Amino acid sequence: MKTTDGPDFASSTLPRHLARGAVGLGSLIGAFALLPLYGPVTLALAPVGLLALRGCPMCWAIGLAQTLSRGRLQRECTENGSCTLRTAGPGPAGH
Repeated sequence: MKTTDGPDFASSTLPRHLARGAVGLGSLIGAFALLPLYGPVTLALAPVGLLALRGCPMCWAIGLAQTLSRGRLQRECTENGSCTLRTAGPGPAGH
């Protein structure tokens, strides 16, 4: 049920996305911050960080925005090519 035309960097839940960010950014920072103490072996953390962030920190940040807005905004496009964003309608009763 994907309604976007562009790439989707969002995670299924916000806690999962934040956990990926903590692992990814922590690994990247650790790879270079620990370099003076443990030498080049710490650079092995860099690929772990990039894998957790799915390639780049900016993609993770875009995914955070997508995860936060998922279900709250909807894009409507008309046949003449103009598109607008609007807030999504109310969800199921009780939510």
